[in-house]
Amino acid sequence: MEFALTAEHEQIREAAYKFGQNVIVPSVGELDRQHTSDPETLKKLGEAGLLGLGIPAKWGGTDTDYISVGIACEELERADSTARVVMSVHVGLHCMTMMQWGTEEQCAKWLPDLATGKKIGAFGLTEPNAGSDAASMKTTARREGDEYVLNGEKTWISLADYADQFLVIARLAETDAKAPYAAFIVERDRPGFSSRAIKGKLGVRAGNTGQIFFDNVRIPASNMIGQEGDGFKVAMSALDHGRYTVAAGAVGIITACMDACCKYVNERSVQGEVIGKKQLVQQMIAKMARGRDIGRLLYYQVGWMKNTGKRHTREVSMAKWVNCEAAFEAANNAVEIHGAYGYCDEFPVERYFRNSRGAMIYEGTHEIHTIMQAEYALGYREDKPIARTLPTFPFA
Repeated sequence: MEFALTAEHEQIREAAYKFGQNVIVPSVGELDRQHTSDPETLKKLGEAGLLGLGIPAKWGGTDTDYISVGIACEELERADSTARVVMSVHVGLHCMTMMQWGTEEQCAKWLPDLATGKKIGAFGLTEPNAGSDAASMKTTARREGDEYVLNGEKTWISLADYADQFLVIARLAETDAKAPYAAFIVERDRPGFSSRAIKGKLGVRAGNTGQIFFDNVRIPASNMIGQEGDGFKVAMSALDHGRYTVAAGAVGIITACMDACCKYVNERSVQGEVIGKKQLVQQMIAKMARGRDIGRLLYYQVGWMKNTGKRHTREVSMAKWVNCEAAFEAANNAVEIHGAYGYCDEFPVERYFRNSRGAMIYEGTHEIHTIMQAEYALGYREDKPIARTLPTFPFA
């Protein structure tokens, strides 16, 4: 059993860390205050090569493994959640799902531009009345000759106003309520497509989140990812990839909380002694270190399983559930350690607190993952092999 990261992994960590600290951190505080996102970040992520991680070179990527994707997500979220969200929706939900379910021709058509950041991909599953109950989605796709016509809407879509194309899950129309689903690539420039930003979010304020609408949007049948009836399986596979990036990013929040707190407690004095010497403060710092180290092991395991082609729905659910709870606890304690200063935006910990709360909702709520883990333990749920798997690493 090998626990050491490769030299390439360490280089990717250093590159992602420097990108986060040099590109994201200087402006994110003000962007967060203004509830404004910067689309130039997408271009810069592409130029840095980060959007090509986990994608084979034959499709324009960097030929790096899936552990590399997790490491990058950790270091980007150490800077701010908005940077990791881009990796989650573009690399995880969109590109990795296409690599798993798309044909060779589809991957060759779309991935090269996505891997370089020339185009940005996003994901459309959630609807106003279909969140955790994804099977209740109402968006429909109706076959007309060599095209499908989409109608409906999706909500809470990251990069809704910026993405060039969306991997959309829709119910096949003109059948009964238990109709099968299908997955499609929908380009922004299709007539009848529109988007609208969601305002007033508690966290991830420097990132774009919105709704997307389909009003008789026509797409060629060749834009279907997988086959008719595969849509729900495609969606669940996408969530495995998305949960992996969120679990890795949560470790970045914990590390950011430790960065801020270790600096603060060694500068702040009470009665002539730095508060880092106080046992209750040390207890909170120790819990952060515990969450960081456990969290890394959990997502490294999932990355290894992805590299070797093993199904990992249970393991990635565990990583997402445990790591996001640990990140929220770390951020809550970071606010406590900073006292009144933690309650204002003079220090970044209040932003970490707000951002960490969202991660306990998206990609499966705390409650959904609790139920999943109980059902696995009780033998009520069992993962079966799936028809399509990611390309294993090293890529051929």
